[in-house]
Amino acid sequence: MSSRVPNVGGLLSRHAGRALTAIVDLTTPNHPREIGYDELDRVCDAVAGGLTARGLGRGDRIGILSLNRPEYVETLFGAMRAGCVPVPLNVKLPADTLAYIASDAGVDLVFSDATHRRVCPNVPVIDFDDGYADFLKPGSFPSIAPGETDLCLQPYTSGSTGRPKGVLLHHAGQAWQIDVLIRARSLTPADSIMVAAPLYHKNALVWTKVGLSAGASLVMLPRFDARRYVEAIGRWRVTRLSGVPTMFQLILAEQEALAAIDRTTVRAVGVGSAPASAALIEALERMFPNATATNGYGITEGGPVMFGPHPKGTARPAASIGHPLPGCEVKLVPGPDEGVLFTRNPGVMLGYHNLPADTARRLHDGWLDTGDICRRDADGFYYFVGRDDDMFVCGGENVYPGDVVAVIERHPDVLQAAVIAVDHELKGQVPVAFVVARPGAVLTEQAVKEWTLAHGPAYAHPRRVIMTPEIPLAGTGKIDRAALKALAG
Repeated sequence: MSSRVPNVGGLLSRHAGRALTAIVDLTTPNHPREIGYDELDRVCDAVAGGLTARGLGRGDRIGILSLNRPEYVETLFGAMRAGCVPVPLNVKLPADTLAYIASDAGVDLVFSDATHRRVCPNVPVIDFDDGYADFLKPGSFPSIAPGETDLCLQPYTSGSTGRPKGVLLHHAGQAWQIDVLIRARSLTPADSIMVAAPLYHKNALVWTKVGLSAGASLVMLPRFDARRYVEAIGRWRVTRLSGVPTMFQLILAEQEALAAIDRTTVRAVGVGSAPASAALIEALERMFPNATATNGYGITEGGPVMFGPHPKGTARPAASIGHPLPGCEVKLVPGPDEGVLFTRNPGVMLGYHNLPADTARRLHDGWLDTGDICRRDADGFYYFVGRDDDMFVCGGENVYPGDVVAVIERHPDVLQAAVIAVDHELKGQVPVAFVVARPGAVLTEQAVKEWTLAHGPAYAHPRRVIMTPEIPLAGTGKIDRAALKALAG
């Protein structure tokens, strides 16, 4: 990267004038809308002009509260061009939490769809469905030149262990991340990428920033719908699929829809935001025969992506999260081959907004403590083991829920599993498993227990197995562990 820091909001401009499709908008299923890079670039400039006309600029926070749609992307990139800092807001959060985030960030203006416009009543709102066109100020806009530490984005953590924290990401770090991921994923303008995870979450945000910077087209659903996702793959000849494990489990269940489309266009399937079992990776590669499916790993504070293909071209094991990306340092503490993952790379956050003590706990001499336990094999591939704070002690033995899930999901009749710890009078805490059986399978609690006893350590076998039609999800598409604890009683 050159000494001059690029404005991330302007990276897609290099593809204007090339007659390329930037976004396929599937908000209205029967009336898809194709938006070219020329049009997208012009509207991003118009957003920047509209913000400047309101007196907003460098460092001012702009909230975005909406389902996926082209206006979300226009606002995201346009705000960065004006020097503003977009704050993506989770539409599934309760009103009081959204109000807290808006206040904590000092949001000056919120862009919203009609459904969510009244969620932040104390902040001025631009409604994408009523007033957005009047807000825009058409005309060329020269992107603000950011400094080395100027912010480009302030996402908030999910807040599963307390109030959400604002993560300070800067243009220099995000530009580095985008460049390294374009090369690592071999993205080109010939690629067509499915985006159905919410844009307020890192999974979809990363694919959007990287895909548009590479000149690829985004095939965008307003929200995830498994059948519509599958149908879009066939209609738009999608080459790359993105999503979280639960999304892909639901996609694989759409057997009739999958049988009706051409699946050979798909070359890569990126499963991220939560661990994917080797069985899921293998099932995806069977369904999409020309594709390589990979288990991704990222943390908002860490760039967010740290791993990719092996530099020597060594095939990645199905359960691995990959090899460190070029320019990304990682270490395991205490190590050397298993421990808490630390990373130091140009994309690491500058800190948490207004939380110096939390920042000091997570950042040490440029190294970020991810809080995740990982292990490394002899080829330099890394594997996610579990959250450091998820580990519990059962009868004196350390148990990681992710290890137990991995054993359960190797059972041929298991579609998906989740494991939590519950208190136990004698053992301290014991595992409880929630299991979704494959369609048509006959699976019992006892069969799951016997499988885990036969294929894993006895102390880690689930003392209860709760068969369930689905695993509850939080707003980010991750497993809702609080809901599981309530179900476990």
